[in-house]
Amino acid sequence: MADVESTQQEAAAAPEPGFHVAPSPHLPGRGAPTSTRWMMLDVLLALVPVLLAAVWVFQWYAVKQLVVCVLACLAGESLFMGWRGRRGTVRDLSAVVTGAILALSLPWSAPWYVGVIAGMVAVGLGKVVFGGLGQNLFNPAMVGRAFVLVCFPAALGATAYQADGALLDVVSRATPLTLAKQMGEGTLLWPLFVGNVNGSLGETSALACILGGLYLCLRRTASWEIPVATVLTVAVLGALAQAAGLTVWSAMHHLVGGALLFGAFYIATDPVTSPLTGRGKVVFGAGVGAVVMLIRLFSGYPEGVMFAVLLMNALTPLINRWTVPRPVGGPVPVRA
Repeated sequence: MADVESTQQEAAAAPEPGFHVAPSPHLPGRGAPTSTRWMMLDVLLALVPVLLAAVWVFQWYAVKQLVVCVLACLAGESLFMGWRGRRGTVRDLSAVVTGAILALSLPWSAPWYVGVIAGMVAVGLGKVVFGGLGQNLFNPAMVGRAFVLVCFPAALGATAYQADGALLDVVSRATPLTLAKQMGEGTLLWPLFVGNVNGSLGETSALACILGGLYLCLRRTASWEIPVATVLTVAVLGALAQAAGLTVWSAMHHLVGGALLFGAFYIATDPVTSPLTGRGKVVFGAGVGAVVMLIRLFSGYPEGVMFAVLLMNALTPLINRWTVPRPVGGPVPVRA
C-alpha cells in the first residue's frame, strides 16, 4: 500500500509534458527557416535590394515612408495585442515585415498620416481581428493599402517626381502603367527592368524584385510554385492580349512593369494566406496572374496586384479543400 501511495505521489510531482502550439509549417524542408522570427528575417533580407532601389530613385522620401509604416505597425501590434492580454508578439518581426511591405506598396508622395492609418489598419483589421499571426485570412499589408486607397484615392496616386542631381527627370512623368492605360503610350523595357521609373516604392525595379525573390525561393521561405504560376499566367495572357490588340504593352512589359514581380514574390507567397498544397499553390498563383491581367485590360484601374491577392486570399480555404492530396494507398474507405 505504501509503495502504491509513493508511486502516486511521484507521478503527481512529475512535471507535465509541455506542448508548443504554433501555425504551420511544422516540418521545414532542408535549409528552410525553422521559426517565425527567422522567416521574417529572411523576408527583410530579401527586401534589401528593393529598398535600395527605392532609395536610389526616391531618395529620402523612401526612407521616410518606410520609417512611418514600420513604426505604425509596431505601435498597432503593441496596442492591439496588449488589449487582448498578449505580450511580446512584436519580437517575431511580423509587424516589421508588414510595415516594410506596406511602405514599398505606397507611392513616395503619400502623406505621413496615410502610412500611419494604413499600418494601424493592416495590423488591427488584417491580423489581430482574426486572432493574430497564423490565423488571418487576408494579407495584412494589402488590407491596410486597400483601406487607404478607398479613403485617400488622391493621395495614393504616384505624383510626378523630379529627383535632384544625377537622377534629374528620371521619374518626372506619370507611372508607366498609367501612360499605357490612359494615353496608349509604351515604355522601353530597360527603364522598367532597372527601376528608374515612377510608381510605388517597391514596383520601380524588376531587377531588385527578382534578386530578392530568388533569395526567398532558394531559402524556401517562399514557395516557388506561386511566383512561377503567376509569371507564366501573365506572360501567356499578355501575349494573347497584345496579339488581339487589347494593349500596347508586350507580355514582357506586363511582367517587369508595375507591381507584378513585387506582388508575386513578396505578397502572394505569404505562407499564412496562401494554399498549403502544391497544386493549390499553382492554382493560387495562376489566379493572381489572371486577375491582374483582367483588371489591367478591362478596368479603369491601371494596376491590379493588390486586388488580385486579396481576392485569391479569400479563395484560399476553398483551394485547400479542392486540392487535398490523395492519401498513400488510396482514398480512405467510407463505412457503409
